[in-house]
Amino acid sequence: MKMFQLLNGEELEISKAFPSGVIQATDAELNDRYAGGAVRIVTEQARYPLPQIPQMVSSSDYRLDPEFQRRHRWDDVKKSRLIESFIINVPVPPVFLYEVGYAKYEVMDGLQRLTAIDDFYQYFLVLDGLEEWPELNGRTYKTLPEAVRRGVDRRYLSSVVLLQETVSDPVEAQRLKQLVFERINSGGVSLSFQESRNAIFDGPMNRLCIRLSRHPALCKTWGIPEPNPQELDGGEINPKARLNDTFRRMDDVELVLRFFAYRQRLSNQDGALKPYFDRYLQLANSFPSEVVDSLQSIFESTITLAYDLFGEEAFYLWRRRASGWGWYRRPTTAVYDPMMFALSQFKGKRDDLIAKRIELKDRVRQMYEQHYDQFEGRYTNKENLRVRNELFTAVFFSVLS
Repeated sequence: MKMFQLLNGEELEISKAFPSGVIQATDAELNDRYAGGAVRIVTEQARYPLPQIPQMVSSSDYRLDPEFQRRHRWDDVKKSRLIESFIINVPVPPVFLYEVGYAKYEVMDGLQRLTAIDDFYQYFLVLDGLEEWPELNGRTYKTLPEAVRRGVDRRYLSSVVLLQETVSDPVEAQRLKQLVFERINSGGVSLSFQESRNAIFDGPMNRLCIRLSRHPALCKTWGIPEPNPQELDGGEINPKARLNDTFRRMDDVELVLRFFAYRQRLSNQDGALKPYFDRYLQLANSFPSEVVDSLQSIFESTITLAYDLFGEEAFYLWRRRASGWGWYRRPTTAVYDPMMFALSQFKGKRDDLIAKRIELKDRVRQMYEQHYDQFEGRYTNKENLRVRNELFTAVFFSVLS
């Protein structure tokens, strides 16, 4: 049976993100550690007059995540409520910035507030849904009464800036950035794991996962509204996608990431998936461009082949019920991971597999019935993952022999 091989330059050494077990230390040692400044965040605070926010948003000194904004854009009512808070002087939480270079910043938290204020001052926002000032509904900044407009102009947006002086080591800086981001977002609406990764681990691999998440075959097999012609031309995202939970939480992006990370999961078995995916993405952002391009090609050809062979039910599980066998009517990663892993090795046999897809579907069902214990629970131990991979690989080999 053909052995799976990684690309040249693809292999990563992924260690555990955090130590396990209880770490013992005396009070004296802990006092010395604290006095030495261990894990001490260096910050400064700033206040920005609201009329200056558009300059900040458009400046190259401030990096806003455009993909996060495209997926999580506030509607006009929520933007308007923010402006109403400034009108009546309700305290607004600060934005958090991360200093990536001297006087150059990433927006860690507060993107929606910044872009809402920018829309307001650019006259794009027509106020709607105001409760304390309903008389202002339908107005823009330009058409507000002068006293109200001047009152808003006197308001400030506060910020907390994490300075470069926090640490000098880039790896430790990235870890602390992740720590701060997750703590900031722990009190409100919780972010998905992939939303956090997108904000913390930006880079070529992250952007590739975002692009590939809109692949039509992935959308069809996971029940996500596909890109429309406007979106494919770089325009607005299909509005129907914004209503889809998988899309909104960026779980579709994680599906792409899983495919790439799963390729070397067995050689980097580190327990829970979250820290493994975190570390994989962080390291994979440094892949050479030729590796990124090759991985893109592998994913596109594999997900297309999966859809062409099995249709929208590609990642459904044929499962045993009291009434008999039947399809579990939604996709599952217990099928997606090993099927995509195995199928990626048969890209060159596409035409042969397509010609035998009816027989292939029958053999897949037989495989589920004979080895259902391997799929009944969502096991992630190393041996179970290996067996699932081998079962799917054997099915594809069997129809080609």
